[in-house]
Amino acid sequence: MQKNSTEIVFENEDFIVINKPAGMLSIPDREGKDVSLKNILKEKYCEIFIVHRLDRETSGLIIFAKNEATHKYLSQLFEERKIEKIYIGIVSGTLPEKKGSIDAPIAENSHKPGIMLIHKRGKQSLTDYEMLEEFGSHALVQFQIHSGRTHQIRVHMQHIGHPIVCDAVYGSGEPVLLSSIKKKFKLSKSEETERPILGRLALHSSQLRFTDAKGNAHHFEAALPKDMNALLQQLRKWKK
Repeated sequence: MQKNSTEIVFENEDFIVINKPAGMLSIPDREGKDVSLKNILKEKYCEIFIVHRLDRETSGLIIFAKNEATHKYLSQLFEERKIEKIYIGIVSGTLPEKKGSIDAPIAENSHKPGIMLIHKRGKQSLTDYEMLEEFGSHALVQFQIHSGRTHQIRVHMQHIGHPIVCDAVYGSGEPVLLSSIKKKFKLSKSEETERPILGRLALHSSQLRFTDAKGNAHHFEAALPKDMNALLQQLRKWKK
């Protein structure tokens, strides 16, 4: 499916599950200049329906429906929270609790369209988290979201003081450099500037589980992409 190595995880006559690469839009933006996953699929299938979205910099599993009936059914599942969604992220710092839940309402910032915040006028939003590994400076965390708010995990992690790594909107946005992890780091003579290990939002849609309209149970998984694995390898190697 074009040069961008977009991976088809599963496909039948009703829907298609894609492992979206980081940096690709799920649907066209207002300018319509950049390639979007929906446009690529539309070229191939003519008719395609968006069921849910992933942020541009988030990688991983996303579902598209191939017909109106499936679109309606899957959209209903998402609305009724009958699709299990698991994400993996790398966050700044170490969480105080190994497991926990963040129950905080999310609303759009009235002064900054498209940016979300925690506010009492917002919609009820629930995120469960479990810390899988801790490295002192960072932690590998699994998230399960029980509501589908825009930027939910990112907003909730900012709210508890542990933003997703490289989050330019809800965190510092700074890329992760080896010099920030490895003591006595020295730049090689051939390099003038240090190249980041990771420069994009460290969030990946890793699992989806649901039952389709015909009663078939589905469980899809997408392994962590190379860039997030590269950062984890360095964190494990130089763990304080």
